[in-house]
Amino acid sequence: MDQKLGRRDVLKHSAALGVVAVVGSAACSKPKALSCVDTTALSSADAQTRMTLQYVDNSVEPGKKCTSCQQFVPAAPDSCGTCKVVKGPINPNGYCKSFVAKPA
Repeated sequence: MDQKLGRRDVLKHSAALGVVAVVGSAACSKPKALSCVDTTALSSADAQTRMTLQYVDNSVEPGKKCTSCQQFVPAAPDSCGTCKVVKGPINPNGYCKSFVAKPA
């Protein structure tokens, strides 16, 4: 049972271990958080309105997210939507002072 590993065997095992490490880390990584804060395309007035209404990308108000607001216009899944009041990209999990709950 005194088996020696040849150089070729060591290289094969190392390559297989490398592939497992890369695939494993990719499978365990968290999805990138959606960011909808780029306001470079907005006019200064629209950017000011956005600031005045205190838009945030992630709501800190329990039960109040853009997805449950009448003003929110959704887009494709995992992408920024828009709003009837606040200009620019809007995170579905965001919040601002113009929140109006959708009717039940």
